[in-house]
Amino acid sequence: MRYVPDTSVIINGKFYEVIESGGHEVIIPESVISEIEAQANRGLMIGFTGLRELEKIRSLEREGRIKITFYGKRPERWQIERAKSGEIDDMIRLVALENGATLVTSDFVQASIARVKGIDVLYIETKRGPSIKIEDFFDDETMSVHLKANTKPLAKKGAPGRFKLAEISDKILDYSSLEEIAMDIIERARGDENSYVEIEMKGVTVVQLREYRIVITREPFSDGIEITAVRPIAKFSIDHYGLDERLLNRLRETTRGVIISGPPGAGKTTFAQALAEMYSSLGKIVKTIERPRDLQVRDEITQYTALEGSMEKTGHILLLVRPDFTIYDEVRTSEDFQVYADLRLSGVGMVGVVHATRPVDAIQRLIGRIELGMIPQVADTFIHIESGGIKSVYYLEYTVKVPSGMREQDLSRPVIEVRDFYNNSLEYEIYSFGEQVVVVPVKGERNRVYELAESKIHDMIKRHIGQVFRVEITSLSSMSLYVPKERIPEIIGKGGENIENLERLIGLHIDVLPMQEEAREKVPLMVQRKKDLIYLIASGEYGGKEGAVLADDEVLFSGILSRDGIMKIKRNSQQGNSIMKALEEGKRIYFKPW
Repeated sequence: MRYVPDTSVIINGKFYEVIESGGHEVIIPESVISEIEAQANRGLMIGFTGLRELEKIRSLEREGRIKITFYGKRPERWQIERAKSGEIDDMIRLVALENGATLVTSDFVQASIARVKGIDVLYIETKRGPSIKIEDFFDDETMSVHLKANTKPLAKKGAPGRFKLAEISDKILDYSSLEEIAMDIIERARGDENSYVEIEMKGVTVVQLREYRIVITREPFSDGIEITAVRPIAKFSIDHYGLDERLLNRLRETTRGVIISGPPGAGKTTFAQALAEMYSSLGKIVKTIERPRDLQVRDEITQYTALEGSMEKTGHILLLVRPDFTIYDEVRTSEDFQVYADLRLSGVGMVGVVHATRPVDAIQRLIGRIELGMIPQVADTFIHIESGGIKSVYYLEYTVKVPSGMREQDLSRPVIEVRDFYNNSLEYEIYSFGEQVVVVPVKGERNRVYELAESKIHDMIKRHIGQVFRVEITSLSSMSLYVPKERIPEIIGKGGENIENLERLIGLHIDVLPMQEEAREKVPLMVQRKKDLIYLIASGEYGGKEGAVLADDEVLFSGILSRDGIMKIKRNSQQGNSIMKALEEGKRIYFKPW
């Protein structure tokens, strides 16, 4: 019998079953080889499966059981670009027609067109699945299944936020078993109207198989084939969460920007689904933006994904659709935050899902991506989920005030207040501090001002007064700036102009004090000159300390000793020149720790 296979029947393994009995002539179109090669080069699983099937077919010829001929031309670029329109399928049919062969296919449309053209067809419907399906690894308590070649299957069992990882079989899965499961997943997704292949890239395939979200990875992306399948094990109505009536009214009576945060597996998506169902039941037009689309929502709610790979394009379409509420799962990249903001500022009620271990972390993810003054307009309600329940709720208010801990009225500035929704207590303040935007805890934690003083204030002042100074925070609203005595008039300026400008920059009251007032011991330094470097060496007990380098009693500059008590200075630098000049004048070099 003379057969011409198409790509579908090679990849699903059915053609091998037809010819393994032997005595057949096989004509393989070059267009089939080209299509499988292209899929493998793109890292697609079906491409690698096709290559393995071709190797099996070739082994039958080596055994003398069949005869193989390659026929036809490789498709040109325009034919490849129109493959989905049937150009390559037409090339395969032409090979069968010219050779008087029977076309073997599992593609119903291909078989139908071939019969219309008078070509003999052997149509093999794909019915037999693998011995193990992905669903076989799940039970009522399983949240996710993790399969990898040459390991035992693992599963996370339990409820959101309270799950454990366990082995679900003593049998080690081999490579071929996983390939079989993966191909079954992809084939069923393409043939089921409620399933689809969401993402297909080199080494990665993401599939939504009904309620299962499945990620299949292989080389070169991962070190071997791996299948991860996630299924929602809980679907609750909003009543399940027992929301405070004030919060419920806030969520349903006005369009708002809501952020749902929490660690992985905490139940964020489950709560987002409950909100979507609530809005829909209230007669609102609800849409979702997801990548991948795995929210389990009623049919009235349309689920969108990235349009041509771009969430921005999806946002443009949503602005035309004008939904009342949009669920965005999940807001992760800068593009996601920008799309969320654009939709919210256009009047669409937004609910975004964000990964964050603390409620304030979700707020901080907006900083830098959205203009500070716009944040409360974009997102004003933050709901943090842990262990399947609501842990905390914050809301934002925008005001102009003197930040907590500061005193002078001229330090007032725009401040975003982060308040606890239930007791209205002020938890954090967000404002510009010099060149930085800071989130300052108002209570319960060490004030962020102190942390900024250690790393940021020093750098900010350095650009204005040079090298030799020391900063010491004395309260939430003031600091001391120690400088060489002779520089104090210069730093204060005429009528205090310079220091006032510096205070406005820093946001703190500054007391300028002479360094000499500090009664600390001077440590003699040994000076060694090697090539282009000067080594200032103190005893090891001073390792890691910061202080001033002096020539006799004159402060030259400030610096930090290494753990071994050594400071390296470039010989031709300003500091190096001052050291060399002092030595030429016969002065001793000292280190004065702060």
